[in-house]
Amino acid sequence: MTAPAELLAVATEIAREAGDLARRRRSEGVAIAATKSALADIVTEADQEVEHLIRERLAAARPGDGFFGEESAPSASETGVTWVIDPIDGTVNYAAGIGNYAVSIAAVTGPVDPASWTAQAGVVYAPALGECFHATRGGGAWRGETRLRVSESSPAGALLGTGFGYDPATHAGDLATVAAVMPIARDLRRMGAAALDLSYVAAGRLDGYVERGLQPWDVAAGALLVTEAGGRLSQWEREERRRLFIAGGVSVHDEIVRLLAPKA
Repeated sequence: MTAPAELLAVATEIAREAGDLARRRRSEGVAIAATKSALADIVTEADQEVEHLIRERLAAARPGDGFFGEESAPSASETGVTWVIDPIDGTVNYAAGIGNYAVSIAAVTGPVDPASWTAQAGVVYAPALGECFHATRGGGAWRGETRLRVSESSPAGALLGTGFGYDPATHAGDLATVAAVMPIARDLRRMGAAALDLSYVAAGRLDGYVERGLQPWDVAAGALLVTEAGGRLSQWEREERRRLFIAGGVSVHDEIVRLLAPKA
């Protein structure tokens, strides 16, 4: 099997090229190309162009690998490696001119099923912010040359991140989730890009993170960052098609789980 460091080198080079393309397209002005599940969940032409670039570069660098992206049809792996891609995580931020967006690329092995795959390498590159977070399985999590570590619990309370679904029908449930975890929080951040939120947990900028309804491409790279930085993850189904995802330093993660776990 290809070493995680080799996969990371491929992912990092492509993520930087893709992110720089996204940033250029944003400076030129973006157009709305389609809608997804809800009116607010927009797709930009740049989103599709960036995924096309990533897919082309991966096909050239790693022929036979599988592909699982947000904007195009998946392809099966012949090598045991599949690339899980979010070309622009934080599309609404991107379209609005807010810099909290990122390219997320992860290389996984095993079945193309988040419950069964094993992440080997992951990159989250935020071109507007000038930051690149990366991790390999067993090799730690990093921001550039700085090794990352999740935060420890604080008597002042936890700084938590979250996100809300774009479907208005889900907002009441999302607000109830926030209300349930606020007893352990000193404050809350809602920044609009799950891959970056998870990177910030890995970097100790956020103590914990909770959101419902995330997709595999939202979390594939970020989840590896968290675990390689010493953090913990949990997820379970609270309702149909809206899996609850929890990440954080060990103590904060466990407190969130205690507050949100289904009662027997």
